[in-house]
Amino acid sequence: MLASLGPLDTGRIADLRPYLDSVPDPRSQRGRWYSLTAILLVCACATVSGAKSIDELAEWAARAGTEILEAIGIRRHLLRWRTSPSRATIGRALKCLDGDALDHAVGAYLADRHRAATDGATPQRQRRIIAVDGKALKGPARAGRKQRHLLSALIHDRPVTIAQAQVRAKTNETAHFKPLLEPLELAGDIITFDALHTVQDHAKWLVRTAS
Repeated sequence: MLASLGPLDTGRIADLRPYLDSVPDPRSQRGRWYSLTAILLVCACATVSGAKSIDELAEWAARAGTEILEAIGIRRHLLRWRTSPSRATIGRALKCLDGDALDHAVGAYLADRHRAATDGATPQRQRRIIAVDGKALKGPARAGRKQRHLLSALIHDRPVTIAQAQVRAKTNETAHFKPLLEPLELAGDIITFDALHTVQDHAKWLVRTAS
Protein backbone atom coordinates (compact mmCIF):
# COMPACT_ATOMS: atom_id res chain seq x y z
CA MET A 1 0.00 0.00 0.00
CA LEU A 2 2.75 2.43 0.94
CA ALA A 3 5.48 1.38 -1.45
CA SER A 4 7.36 4.64 -0.93
CA LEU A 5 7.71 4.15 2.83
CA GLY A 6 10.90 2.46 3.92
CA PRO A 7 13.46 2.49 6.73
CA LEU A 8 15.78 5.45 7.16
CA ASP A 9 19.53 4.98 7.54
CA THR A 10 20.24 4.63 11.28
CA GLY A 11 23.22 6.98 11.08
CA ARG A 12 20.87 9.85 10.25
CA ILE A 13 18.38 8.99 12.99
CA ALA A 14 20.88 9.44 15.83
CA ASP A 15 21.73 13.01 14.79
CA LEU A 16 18.23 14.26 15.57
CA ARG A 17 17.83 12.61 18.99
CA PRO A 18 19.58 15.23 21.20
CA TYR A 19 17.43 17.98 19.73
CA LEU A 20 14.15 16.10 20.24
CA ASP A 21 15.18 15.31 23.82
CA SER A 22 14.77 19.02 24.56
CA VAL A 23 11.03 18.94 23.72
CA PRO A 24 9.04 18.70 26.98
CA ASP A 25 6.79 15.64 27.33
CA PRO A 26 3.30 16.77 28.47
CA ARG A 27 2.02 13.23 29.03
CA SER A 28 1.44 11.68 32.42
CA GLN A 29 4.25 9.39 33.51
CA ARG A 30 1.77 6.73 34.54
CA GLY A 31 1.35 4.09 31.85
CA ARG A 32 3.90 5.73 29.55
CA TRP A 33 5.85 3.08 27.63
CA TYR A 34 7.28 4.97 24.65
CA SER A 35 9.46 8.03 25.19
CA LEU A 36 8.36 11.19 23.41
CA THR A 37 11.67 11.27 21.54
CA ALA A 38 11.07 7.75 20.21
CA ILE A 39 7.58 8.70 18.98
CA LEU A 40 8.90 11.86 17.32
CA LEU A 41 11.69 9.89 15.65
CA VAL A 42 9.09 7.47 14.28
CA CYS A 43 7.19 10.47 12.88
CA ALA A 44 10.37 11.99 11.42
CA CYS A 45 11.47 8.77 9.73
CA ALA A 46 8.00 8.06 8.38
CA THR A 47 7.56 11.62 7.11
CA VAL A 48 10.82 11.70 5.14
CA SER A 49 9.80 8.31 3.73
CA GLY A 50 6.56 9.77 2.39
CA ALA A 51 3.98 9.47 5.19
CA LYS A 52 1.37 12.25 5.18
CA SER A 53 -1.12 11.18 7.87
CA ILE A 54 -1.17 9.62 11.32
CA ASP A 55 -2.34 6.35 9.78
CA GLU A 56 0.72 6.30 7.53
CA LEU A 57 3.01 7.22 10.42
CA ALA A 58 1.72 4.22 12.37
CA GLU A 59 1.94 1.97 9.31
CA TRP A 60 5.59 2.91 8.75
CA ALA A 61 6.32 2.10 12.39
CA ALA A 62 4.54 -1.26 12.12
CA ARG A 63 6.61 -2.15 9.04
CA ALA A 64 9.96 -0.98 10.42
CA GLY A 65 12.44 -3.73 11.24
CA THR A 66 13.82 -4.54 14.68
CA GLU A 67 17.12 -2.78 13.94
CA ILE A 68 15.37 0.48 13.06
CA LEU A 69 13.04 0.34 16.06
CA GLU A 70 16.01 -0.30 18.34
CA ALA A 71 17.93 2.66 16.86
CA ILE A 72 14.87 4.89 17.32
CA GLY A 73 14.63 3.94 20.97
CA ILE A 74 11.56 1.70 21.12
CA ARG A 75 11.91 -0.17 24.42
CA ARG A 76 12.11 -3.93 24.32
CA HIS A 77 9.31 -5.71 26.17
CA LEU A 78 10.18 -7.92 29.13
CA LEU A 79 9.11 -10.95 27.10
CA ARG A 80 11.58 -9.86 24.39
CA TRP A 81 9.02 -8.80 21.79
CA ARG A 82 8.96 -5.26 20.46
CA THR A 83 5.80 -3.41 19.36
CA SER A 84 5.79 -0.08 17.59
CA PRO A 85 3.51 2.75 18.82
CA SER A 86 -0.06 2.52 17.59
CA ARG A 87 -2.00 5.16 15.72
CA ALA A 88 -3.79 6.15 18.94
CA THR A 89 -0.50 6.49 20.85
CA ILE A 90 1.06 8.65 18.14
CA GLY A 91 -2.09 10.77 17.83
CA ARG A 92 -2.33 11.43 21.59
CA ALA A 93 1.34 12.43 21.79
CA LEU A 94 1.10 14.83 18.85
CA LYS A 95 -2.18 16.35 20.03
CA CYS A 96 -0.78 17.57 23.37
CA LEU A 97 2.71 18.40 22.08
CA ASP A 98 4.22 21.88 22.45
CA GLY A 99 4.46 22.76 18.76
CA ASP A 100 6.73 25.76 19.33
CA ALA A 101 9.23 23.65 21.30
CA LEU A 102 9.28 21.02 18.55
CA ASP A 103 9.69 23.69 15.89
CA HIS A 104 12.61 25.20 17.81
CA ALA A 105 14.28 21.78 18.17
CA VAL A 106 13.96 20.90 14.48
CA GLY A 107 15.09 24.39 13.47
CA ALA A 108 18.18 24.09 15.68
CA TYR A 109 18.95 20.70 14.14
CA LEU A 110 18.73 22.04 10.59
CA ALA A 111 20.77 25.14 11.44
CA ASP A 112 23.51 23.04 13.03
CA ARG A 113 23.56 20.68 10.04
CA HIS A 114 23.95 23.67 7.72
CA ARG A 115 26.67 25.13 9.93
CA ALA A 116 28.55 21.83 10.00
CA ALA A 117 28.34 21.55 6.21
CA THR A 118 29.78 25.02 5.66
CA ASP A 119 32.44 25.06 8.42
CA GLY A 120 35.92 24.73 7.04
CA ALA A 121 34.87 25.60 3.50
CA THR A 122 36.59 28.97 3.70
CA PRO A 123 38.67 30.67 6.43
CA GLN A 124 36.03 33.38 6.80
CA ARG A 125 32.31 33.04 7.40
CA GLN A 126 30.44 32.97 4.11
CA ARG A 127 27.78 35.59 3.45
CA ARG A 128 24.34 34.02 3.48
CA ILE A 129 21.29 35.09 1.51
CA ILE A 130 18.25 34.51 3.71
CA ALA A 131 14.66 34.66 2.50
CA VAL A 132 11.86 35.52 4.92
CA ASP A 133 8.49 34.27 3.71
CA GLY A 134 5.15 33.12 5.07
CA LYS A 135 3.02 30.20 3.93
CA ALA A 136 -0.25 28.59 5.00
CA LEU A 137 -0.08 24.87 5.78
CA LYS A 138 -2.54 22.71 3.86
CA GLY A 139 -2.69 19.69 6.15
CA PRO A 140 -4.06 21.21 9.40
CA ALA A 141 -7.10 22.82 7.76
CA ARG A 142 -10.37 21.33 9.03
CA ALA A 143 -14.01 22.28 9.08
CA GLY A 144 -14.40 25.28 11.35
CA ARG A 145 -10.64 25.76 11.72
CA LYS A 146 -8.36 28.09 9.83
CA GLN A 147 -5.13 26.94 8.23
CA ARG A 148 -1.99 27.37 10.29
CA HIS A 149 0.28 30.09 8.96
CA LEU A 150 4.07 29.93 9.36
CA LEU A 151 6.72 32.60 8.87
CA SER A 152 10.09 31.10 7.97
CA ALA A 153 13.68 32.16 7.30
CA LEU A 154 15.39 30.01 4.67
CA ILE A 155 18.87 29.86 3.16
CA HIS A 156 18.79 30.50 -0.61
CA ASP A 157 21.60 28.25 -1.84
CA ARG A 158 20.43 25.03 -0.18
CA PRO A 159 16.91 25.28 0.98
CA VAL A 160 17.41 25.01 4.76
CA THR A 161 14.93 26.49 7.23
CA ILE A 162 16.96 28.16 9.98
CA ALA A 163 14.06 29.79 11.84
CA GLN A 164 10.30 29.39 11.84
CA ALA A 165 7.36 30.70 13.86
CA GLN A 166 3.61 30.27 13.77
CA VAL A 167 1.67 33.43 13.00
CA ARG A 168 -1.12 33.63 15.57
CA ALA A 169 -4.71 34.24 14.56
CA LYS A 170 -4.92 37.78 15.97
CA THR A 171 -1.55 38.95 14.60
CA ASN A 172 0.16 39.11 11.21
CA GLU A 173 3.57 38.31 9.72
CA THR A 174 4.89 41.81 10.40
CA ALA A 175 4.67 41.34 14.17
CA HIS A 176 6.79 38.18 13.95
CA PHE A 177 9.53 39.54 11.68
CA LYS A 178 12.03 40.72 14.31
CA PRO A 179 11.33 37.93 16.86
CA LEU A 180 11.98 35.40 14.07
CA LEU A 181 15.36 36.85 13.07
CA GLU A 182 16.66 38.15 16.43
CA PRO A 183 18.15 34.80 17.59
CA LEU A 184 20.15 34.47 14.35
CA GLU A 185 23.64 35.84 13.72
CA LEU A 186 22.95 38.07 10.72
CA ALA A 187 26.13 40.17 10.49
CA GLY A 188 27.11 40.43 6.82
CA ASP A 189 24.09 38.48 5.57
CA ILE A 190 21.60 39.59 2.91
CA ILE A 191 17.93 39.36 3.91
CA THR A 192 15.16 39.21 1.29
CA PHE A 193 11.43 39.55 1.97
CA ASP A 194 8.23 40.65 0.27
CA ALA A 195 6.59 44.08 0.35
CA LEU A 196 4.64 43.29 3.52
CA HIS A 197 7.82 43.65 5.61
CA THR A 198 9.13 46.73 3.79
CA VAL A 199 8.56 49.04 6.75
CA GLN A 200 10.90 51.64 8.22
CA ASP A 201 11.22 49.95 11.61
CA HIS A 202 12.33 46.65 10.04
CA ALA A 203 14.79 48.36 7.70
CA LYS A 204 16.46 50.31 10.53
CA TRP A 205 16.68 47.21 12.69
CA LEU A 206 18.25 45.14 9.88
CA VAL A 207 20.84 47.83 9.16
CA ARG A 208 21.90 47.84 12.82
CA THR A 209 21.86 44.03 13.09
CA ALA A 210 23.30 42.82 9.79
CA SER A 211 25.86 45.55 9.12
